[in-house]
Amino acid sequence: MPERVSEYRRIAVLGGVYANAEALAAVLADARRRNAEAVFCLGDLGGFGPDPAGVLPLLRAHDVRVVRGNYDDAIATGATDCNCGYTDPRDNHYARLSYAYTVAHTPAADRAWLATLPAQRRVQLGSHRILMCHGSPRRINEFLWESTTPDGLLRRLLADYSADVLLCTHTGLKWHRALDDGIAHAVNVGAVGRPENDGTPRVWYALLGAEPDVRVQFVPVTYDHESVARAIEAEGLPREFAETLRSGWWTTCLENLPAKERARGRF
Repeated sequence: MPERVSEYRRIAVLGGVYANAEALAAVLADARRRNAEAVFCLGDLGGFGPDPAGVLPLLRAHDVRVVRGNYDDAIATGATDCNCGYTDPRDNHYARLSYAYTVAHTPAADRAWLATLPAQRRVQLGSHRILMCHGSPRRINEFLWESTTPDGLLRRLLADYSADVLLCTHTGLKWHRALDDGIAHAVNVGAVGRPENDGTPRVWYALLGAEPDVRVQFVPVTYDHESVARAIEAEGLPREFAETLRSGWWTTCLENLPAKERARGRF
């Protein structure tokens, strides 16, 4: 028998928790206040932040449905690195530091739970078939950047994977593109574990509603970022991570950005 696909009218979708339990708690509370019927997380629960062990209890307590990200897969399988897909030495330097910290602070029971997460989830939002993944449905660590991902690729992914709406994360930067006169959609839901590289410390998630066509709303959330920045410093993580939370500007993972996305930042 085919797997039953759950049906909703209003869902919240978030990505990139990055071991920032404080931000995750604020986002989950906001989603509930906005009457989301269900909350989904598109993976990368660890990395960057100071509280890997604090994230999973929050997800379970709020009944969040989680998709496996590259970070989660690496932690679960005992990989030597996060398999983030970076090619620049500076990006990989910071990735190694955050990965080692996450491995050291993820309990064995949590690693076993990460291994059970699916690579994709499907739901029905009104009449629309929703496909959720981390990077892309064809590769867990594929970067679908707004400026460099052509419409043709998005249409092909939707066709190949029998979906009307594709939801992803991995880049940490939100975007939404309507295709074919709004019949199909691709949405990067952004990240809740660190800011948008826009000069503010707020984080973002996506609300989707089943209108005659899908309605996509990006929601900003503020939280006690200063306490998380202090925790990063207390744990001996790179001070650049704390600076990103305080300033709202990325200080790492910059070499991986395409030209247009990088031009929006400060560095």
